[in-house]
Formats: sequence, C-alpha cells, structure tokens
Amino acid sequence: MFHGVMTALVTPFKDGQVDEEAFRAHLERQVEAGVDGVVPTGTTGEAATLSVAEHKRVIQIAVEQVAGRIPVIAGTGSNNTAESIELTQAAKDLGADAALLISPYYNKPMQEGIFQHYQAVAKAVHLPQILYNVPGRTNSNITPETVARLSHVSNIIGLKDATADLAQLTRTLMLCDDRLAMYSGDDATVLPFMALGGAGVISVVSNIAPKTMAALCAAMAKGDTALAKTYHFALQDLTDAMFVESNPIPVKAACDMLAWMTGEMRLPLTALTAQQMQALKQVMQKFDSPLETLSIVI
Repeated sequence: MFHGVMTALVTPFKDGQVDEEAFRAHLERQVEAGVDGVVPTGTTGEAATLSVAEHKRVIQIAVEQVAGRIPVIAGTGSNNTAESIELTQAAKDLGADAALLISPYYNKPMQEGIFQHYQAVAKAVHLPQILYNVPGRTNSNITPETVARLSHVSNIIGLKDATADLAQLTRTLMLCDDRLAMYSGDDATVLPFMALGGAGVISVVSNIAPKTMAALCAAMAKGDTALAKTYHFALQDLTDAMFVESNPIPVKAACDMLAWMTGEMRLPLTALTAQQMQALKQVMQKFDSPLETLSIVI
C-alpha cells in the first residue's frame, strides 16, 4: 500500500509551542519535492515530549495540509497499550491513512507481550498499521518469529526495520512470505535494504534532501542499481551527519540552518555543540546532488 520515501517529519517548535505555520510549510515542501508519504509524530517528530492533545493536533495539521495528495502515516506508538489504542483511534478519526507503532519501550516486555500489544491495537482500531522495530531506543528486538506471527493479523501491513541488520531482515522476509511490506528505518542502508525486497524507507534525511532520497528509492524500484548508487553516494556524508547525536537533534539544526524553522527542541534533548554545528554546516555546504542543493542562510 505504501512505498518509496516517506519522510519521518520533524515537529517545529516556537516559544515552547508547535509552530503550525512552519510545519505546514515543511509539509508543502515535502509534497512538492515528490516524496511518497509523510510520517508525523514519530521519533523524529519528538512524539515522546508531545502532550496527547499536541500529538493529535500535529496529525490533524498533516492530514489537512497534505489534503490527500500523498499518504499520511501517523506515529501512534507508546509503551502503554491503552494509550497506543487511543492515539491510533484518533489518527483514524483525523483521516490518517495508516499508523506507525513503535515497539513498547522501557517496560521490557517478552516477545509474547510485544505480540499481544500489537495484536490488541490492531484489533481495537481497523486502520492499516506498521510495526516499528528500533532496539536502540526500545531496549528490545522484535524477532523475525514474532513479526511472522503478527503478519497474519489482517490490518498489520508492514514493518519499519531500524536495526540496520540485513541478516535479520533476510530472516524476517523469509518467514513472512510477502505478507508484510518492509521499510528501512536506517537511511544509510536503504539501497541494500531495497535490494533484498524492501518497499522503501521512512527517512530522516529526506527532511532536508527529499528529492535525492526519492530518486534513490525510485531507481531501486526500477532495478537501476547504478543510478541508485549515484544518489546513495551523494547522500552518504549528509546521512552520517544526521546521526552524530540522537535524532532529531542534527536534523532540527539543519532545518534551522536552512531557515525553515527554529532549531528549538524540548528537554531532555539539547543542541549540538558549536564544533558539531560547524561540521554540519560544512557537510551541508558540500552536499553534491544533481537534484537539489542545501542553501544555508545562517
């Protein structure tokens, strides 16, 4: 149902509040650049520090601004199953096309708990749902066997795999037998991920280089690996720069440098150091893609 590059959107803030004007402009920029979908209220969108009301409002703004031109996949995950159900139902009511749900964090559930969590949300809300496995943040791994069990739930339609573990991806693909679409959650490995059969990427770097990431995914979808490598190499330094500190710290700084929004974040996230900012600026100035440039204005 969903494919190509889907941008894991930042949430702009100004004076402690969601900056609706900047967010709408960012959404419009993404649509015009040709991305295949947008993902508000995920990790990159600082969902962990949004109030429930803000979470729902950000989804609403995304649905309104996109206006059906591309899919909106709302982040609705939580370590609290009841809250996940509430947010997923809200996403459906607000008109989102699907939901992305992070595996429960902090609680450290067993695989059976992970399975029952996702199954409960899927049964409670009839909306297409994508599992999200990011062990570096959740302190748990959704095993290929658990993914395979969940692949039989009718409205669980995909997996965002942010492990960068291509061997695990291979095992998951083998067990799921094409029942789920697989999306990379790691910008650095989109090319090999799609070569193995992935449908695309839920991307951080496409916040600032959407045309290039979209072109990479389109080339891989057509089987043009040589062209895809051109874009992959063009993105490499920028991708590395986006993860010198916890996401979304660097990408927020990059958006600020481009004068698209303030670099404001919510605690406990804090800004890059002056040295890191200078290094990021240099990477952005040197970014060399045939499709787009990054015009720094600060």
